[in-house]
Amino acid sequence: MSDKIQVQGIVLSAQPIGEQDKRLVIQTTDLGRITAFARGCRRMGSPLLAVANPFVMGEFTLVAGRSAYSLTEGSVSRYFRELTTLIPGVYMGFYFLDFVDYFGRENVDGTDMLNLLYLALNALIHPEFSDLKVRRLFELRLLSMNGVYAPREDRMEEELYRLCDGICRIPLQKLFQLPVPEALFPKLSDHADKACRSVLDRPLKAAEIMESFYA
Repeated sequence: MSDKIQVQGIVLSAQPIGEQDKRLVIQTTDLGRITAFARGCRRMGSPLLAVANPFVMGEFTLVAGRSAYSLTEGSVSRYFRELTTLIPGVYMGFYFLDFVDYFGRENVDGTDMLNLLYLALNALIHPEFSDLKVRRLFELRLLSMNGVYAPREDRMEEELYRLCDGICRIPLQKLFQLPVPEALFPKLSDHADKACRSVLDRPLKAAEIMESFYA
């Protein structure tokens, strides 16, 4: 019998399978982005009922299979329940989950991406942070974290370069407190759009819905 593995993570997606199961994608600390099947989690009274949903953060107990894991136990540390009641903030949240799913890889250290996602979802909940600002800081930091983006001083205005360089370098805990001058935000937004388009080879599932609310 395979040994049980315990990991910390956030559920990125939960797809119903059959009448009782779900296929989960989870961004974890130690294993990176993984696929796990939650057998029987859709049955009333299942101990997996609460953990097998997007935005759930917690500890997951897994058993490794040939091509995926089986989820045997789970405990929730954060539901992000506040976010699921916010319109349109919840759609921005789903976009963040998709963004992490796109870059996630299995069997790599996923701690930094998990921490960034956690902080970004927290920022969406707090009214003092603009959703649009949180989005741009999140996008550029995630691209930088994955080695596919770095601001170039010779191709940008000096003020925009300093801001983007700061986004890539500032400690994660301080990222969403980073001041963004209002007059500079349209340029930052345009720059982030171009950076994302240059890297992504397909549209993210949640992007179209999210964009319709923030147009």
